[in-house]
Amino acid sequence: MATTKTMLSAAASIAASAVIIRSMVQEFFPRKIRDQIFSSALSFFTRVSSSSKLTINVHEFRGNLPNEMYQAVQTYLSSKISPYTRCLQVAKQEDSKGLEVTMEVGETVVDLFEGTEFRWKLICKEKQKLVFNQRRKDSMTSMFETKFFVLSFHKKHKEKALYVYLPHILQHSKNIKQEEKRIRIYSGDYAKLQQGLIQGIWNGVNLDHPSTFDTLAMDPELKRSVKEDLERFVRRKAYYRRVGKAWKRGYLLYGPPGTGKSSLIAAIANFLKFDIYDLELTEIKSNSWLRQLLVGTANRSIIVIEDIDCTIDLLEKKEEDETKSRGRNKYHNEKVTLSGLLNFIDGLWSGCRDERIIIFTTNYKEMLDFALLRPGRMDMHIHMSYCSPSSFMTLLSNYHNVDNHTLKPEVERLLREVAATPAEVAEELMKSDDSDDAMRCLIKFLEGKKVEASEENKKDESMVVEGSQIEELKEGEVEAEKQEGMVVEGSEI
Repeated sequence: MATTKTMLSAAASIAASAVIIRSMVQEFFPRKIRDQIFSSALSFFTRVSSSSKLTINVHEFRGNLPNEMYQAVQTYLSSKISPYTRCLQVAKQEDSKGLEVTMEVGETVVDLFEGTEFRWKLICKEKQKLVFNQRRKDSMTSMFETKFFVLSFHKKHKEKALYVYLPHILQHSKNIKQEEKRIRIYSGDYAKLQQGLIQGIWNGVNLDHPSTFDTLAMDPELKRSVKEDLERFVRRKAYYRRVGKAWKRGYLLYGPPGTGKSSLIAAIANFLKFDIYDLELTEIKSNSWLRQLLVGTANRSIIVIEDIDCTIDLLEKKEEDETKSRGRNKYHNEKVTLSGLLNFIDGLWSGCRDERIIIFTTNYKEMLDFALLRPGRMDMHIHMSYCSPSSFMTLLSNYHNVDNHTLKPEVERLLREVAATPAEVAEELMKSDDSDDAMRCLIKFLEGKKVEASEENKKDESMVVEGSQIEELKEGEVEAEKQEGMVVEGSEI
């Protein structure tokens, strides 16, 4: 009790002394000097109070790579928003289930972790970057934003913050993402690359594609083989490390248009819960751009290059032409080259990410350079063929919830005689909600294709016959000319 009285007495004496000193300063010193004294005093007490604080900055990017810690903090703090937070940022995509609530720039969130207070503040700053344009040989200034979280706490909790609190945030955010895992599909921001910016070069949206292996219209044995290969791949991290290979897998999907290549990609993403990065190689101006884009992708992802036979200049001849013309115009023929792409498939740069799947699609496998197809690059070649009877039954079950039908034998017979894609069969099944009407529409469609195929065969046969007749006629004329020449020569003799 005596101690409390002593403390109160001392506090009162200090307060009285402060009042007297303030009165004397105001009475005897000019205003300008008073302001300097008060400012210095405030600065002194601020330094004294802040000397016990430690701050950690968590930036959104490290170079051109997304900072996993930043994303983890953002996810973690979204679950720690308090009623006292004055300003929030709320977003919702059309296909998302709930609101995405995050901190607004300048706001502070206080997190009490195991009895220790941690303060988070979101900061945003604008920066300038001087970009040199090699083609125009001039420079321009690009503006971009940089965001970072500032974590402040008492310096005596440094070890706890670094080795307990931050790892807790990483694990907590992983658990949250795993519970509400939304697959996202990303496309490259090529305008940023054009400006020389290397941060935030991927833009993503939620992918809510319904395709699964159960709904895929493909050969059951092939479907089982693909699933087993994927399951074996994701559980083999230690195996890949032991044998000295990058933890990646390449798949080539080939076959006619409409056979379900894009649906298979979506089914793989849904099966593994992997995000998709869609590369449009026609927009990528150089191997340097390709490197920046691929390094900016995340682990546990699928990199897709669709219609690779149509979208890139990868023939060795064209690469040689570029080498020859480089002396005339150094920057005129900047493109993604075959060697540049191969370096990312199985070169040194292929190991910059783990648990990654690379998928190429093509309608014409024979058009691709053999260097792209060998094992280690495209490890599994998956032929997406025309609709088979087993594929048809999957489609019938998907669209009409029917496992059997009286017209099934007729459809299966026609499918063995006619080349129809799953997309064409699905379109006919969608023409009616009644399974009987839909089946009749499909039979009519397949019979029409059979007639068309028959007429095409007749045309081809007639062209072959006409060609052979022309050849026989030419041969007859040549023979006649030879005989006539022999007669003339004989008469001259």
